[in-house]
Amino acid sequence: MTTDDTAPGPRIKAAGERAIAAQNIGNAYSGDLNVLPTEALHAPDKVTAAPGTSNLPPATLCLGRDEELTWLRRVLTGGGDGAITQSGAVHGLGGIGKSTLALRYAHRHRSDYTLIWWINAASPDEIETSLTELTKALVSDWAASAERGAQVSWARQWLAWHQGWLLIYDNVEDPADLVPYIGALHQGHHLATSRRTAGWPDSSTTLPLGNLGTDDATSLLCQLVFKGSEPTPKQKVDARALVADLGCLPLAVKQAGAYLAQNRGVSLDAYRRRLGTKLSRTAHGIDAERTIARVWNVTLQTLEAELPLAVEVLHTAAWLAPDDIPHPLLIPADADPDDIAEAIGTLAAYSMVTDTGTTLNVHRLVQTVLRTAPSSDHTQPPRHLQGRDRAEQAVLHHLAPLPGQDTTDSQWDTLTPHLVTLAATAPPGHHNTRLTDAYATAADRLHHQGHTARTIPLLEAALVQREQVLGDTHPNTLASRNNLAYAYRAAGDLGRAIPLYEAALVQRERVFGDTHPDTLTSRNNLAGAYQEAGDLGRAIPLYEATLAQCEQVLGDTHPDTLTSRNNLAYAYESAGDLGRAIPLLEVTLAQCEQVLGDTHPNTLTSRNNLAYAYQEAGDLGRAIPLLEATLAQCEQVLGDTHPNTLISRNNLASTYRAAGDLGRAIPLYEAALVQREQVLGDTHPDTLTSRNNLAGAYQEAGDLGRAIPLLEATLVQREQVLGDTHPNTLISRNNLAGAYQEAGDLGRAIPLYEATLAQCEQVLGDTHPDTLTSRNNLAHAYQEAGDLGRAIPLLEATLAQCEQVLGDTHPNTLISRNNLASTYRAAGDLGRAIPLYEAALVQRERVLGDTHPDTLLSRNNLAGAYRAAGDLGRAIPLYEATLAQCEQVLGDTHPNTLLCRNNLAHAYRAVKAVQQRGTATSATDHGQ
Repeated sequence: MTTDDTAPGPRIKAAGERAIAAQNIGNAYSGDLNVLPTEALHAPDKVTAAPGTSNLPPATLCLGRDEELTWLRRVLTGGGDGAITQSGAVHGLGGIGKSTLALRYAHRHRSDYTLIWWINAASPDEIETSLTELTKALVSDWAASAERGAQVSWARQWLAWHQGWLLIYDNVEDPADLVPYIGALHQGHHLATSRRTAGWPDSSTTLPLGNLGTDDATSLLCQLVFKGSEPTPKQKVDARALVADLGCLPLAVKQAGAYLAQNRGVSLDAYRRRLGTKLSRTAHGIDAERTIARVWNVTLQTLEAELPLAVEVLHTAAWLAPDDIPHPLLIPADADPDDIAEAIGTLAAYSMVTDTGTTLNVHRLVQTVLRTAPSSDHTQPPRHLQGRDRAEQAVLHHLAPLPGQDTTDSQWDTLTPHLVTLAATAPPGHHNTRLTDAYATAADRLHHQGHTARTIPLLEAALVQREQVLGDTHPNTLASRNNLAYAYRAAGDLGRAIPLYEAALVQRERVFGDTHPDTLTSRNNLAGAYQEAGDLGRAIPLYEATLAQCEQVLGDTHPDTLTSRNNLAYAYESAGDLGRAIPLLEVTLAQCEQVLGDTHPNTLTSRNNLAYAYQEAGDLGRAIPLLEATLAQCEQVLGDTHPNTLISRNNLASTYRAAGDLGRAIPLYEAALVQREQVLGDTHPDTLTSRNNLAGAYQEAGDLGRAIPLLEATLVQREQVLGDTHPNTLISRNNLAGAYQEAGDLGRAIPLYEATLAQCEQVLGDTHPDTLTSRNNLAHAYQEAGDLGRAIPLLEATLAQCEQVLGDTHPNTLISRNNLASTYRAAGDLGRAIPLYEAALVQRERVLGDTHPDTLLSRNNLAGAYRAAGDLGRAIPLYEATLAQCEQVLGDTHPNTLLCRNNLAHAYRAVKAVQQRGTATSATDHGQ
């Protein structure tokens, strides 16, 4: 029988998540989900890419960089020509030529790859958008009707099945965004470009890219200006002087060359005079932004005189996302499309934009310069703000539905990156009511796609604008404040979520009154945040007060009252007070059945939560039938792939696992994971929960070969989706450490446990329940490593904190007490171990009941301690009683039953040995 201290630590409890979040978002959407059809499920391994498949932009002029190109090939191929998995990253200043180098590599080695895909990687959303384009290129018929998450999942599966591809991630803002891809896709090459110098995955080799050499920069300028003709000696001298003024910055050289090629009458020397020779320099060389600003100022002055519309288009594009700007987004309602096409062509000729024919890209440095008004700009309003207004109107126009139609998901998917950019770059004091509403809608869509943490820029901008326009206490402002607090909470940032929730509650109390429904919602949300922070001392009284007010104001059976009652019950359960949690859940379920009906979604959720509480109480005889019935009803009422059906399927698998029935648990976990990947997407938080749970079941079945890679992949995905210190990320890190420990790899387990504990202490606080669990797990690893000098003091301190924070009889306190007893026993100190085991058993019998699995565990451990002390007269009867109860409660073939039977057999053999030799012998307790 496994002891508590070998448990994997904190686990995600799927049963309560949906209910607790029920009132946290002001707007909710429902609708049909597109499910990956069965015939397409296995398509990724059967679909092959046509030779030369790629979405590469056209090749551009790239001089020099031969050493860098050789370096890239060596890194990506491991020094040879084999297609082994390698990843590399090119980083450097804006305008240094990172993308040009990556594009040159891709075109040079195009025949070496089965597929090359260029990915705009400024954000996780843009990476996913590029992957949907890959799916559309390979299975266009199916992709036309598939949901976005399913398209992303299909692309990932295709890359996992096929070899010899190259993915180029351009303009990476956060290297952590690539971890789920570099860490999980092992059949091809990964190449990234970024301005970021640090934070790259350990598997990525990085190349810092500097400016061009003077000779290469001069050759590049001459080729751009003279188009292959041989320049005169003076022209070469002037070109060399000009590139020196430009600091040999590739982007500036290309911009200058494009200008001179378009204006043949302007000499190199004359251009230098227009540009000015007093370019600002820093300690690190030329200031790229100032240089580019001067170059573009000359170009824009010329364009303003020749084609003012081109300047307007450029100022509009400056405020949108830099990549994949659709041409129609740049065509005002009163403009001639042919005129816009001419303007785009002119901008491309001057190298101000890159045009694909249907979309255009603008260099980020161009945008940075154009979003700031030059000191000489006296237009009313300034030109840069006119561009901002045109960008806003363009996005809003393209979001407006056609007569008799709704705005499509495809429209939102295309325009959301531009909304995020507008939200992140809003000038101080600027506001647009319609745009604010669009921010809120885009945030809701991302939330329901499982990307709540990515809504923060949109919600922050919406809140700022509503505060400015509507005032600090307008209902819509208060709703924005509540939703932003929820997004912070979803991102694991309780340090910002809780103060915002507290402020929202105070304001709603003042504006609406103490018992207004919105005030009650705020109170409930704040209680939920306190609970998530481990502060049950504040959470439970607030839940109790909220429930009392809901009963008084809304009535005893109002849906919000039922939700409040459910949340309070869940808090009681978190506090280990099942004596109050279960009756409250039973009452809530009865009321849901009476008021909402037997198959209402909230009734099904309530039934699920009660079943989970039964499981926590060790009453699997009631938990399993209730969950089986709930799943059948969910499938019938909500459909086989509804998110709530998937939650129910996951929870039933967890209960089978708790009953030791891994034969039914693992296939159910596997089915739930496949369906969540299809319906919710590969990185939705619920999908990550399924992946974590399946890995735990593999580990429990002894299949560490499947468990550890799955736990590693889940961890990197949670780091990318939820952030490095989100509570669920910390859980994943702890679970992976537990798997390493079980595999006997304490060299990886202990440092990971130590890092996790330090993060728990920093993020959750020194006495949060998860921090205490992390401390307990580290102590057990020290014990297993034979380092009792660190294990015992850590367990003693943890037990004291559990008693102080959680109470003397909380289940986690009882686990800590049992583990300390086990460590005393490992140290040979049975004089302290046995009394502590006895105390833990008495308390578990009183709190959890006589046949709870943890009680049986305590009884087994105490019998083992008696046996170690040579007291077989007390050990054997206790083993016999424990075995009988395990057989009755857990079943004849449950792993813990088998272990208990094994321990009893060893005790019998010890008695026989004593009888044969006439002396007592020591036997090792198996499985403890």
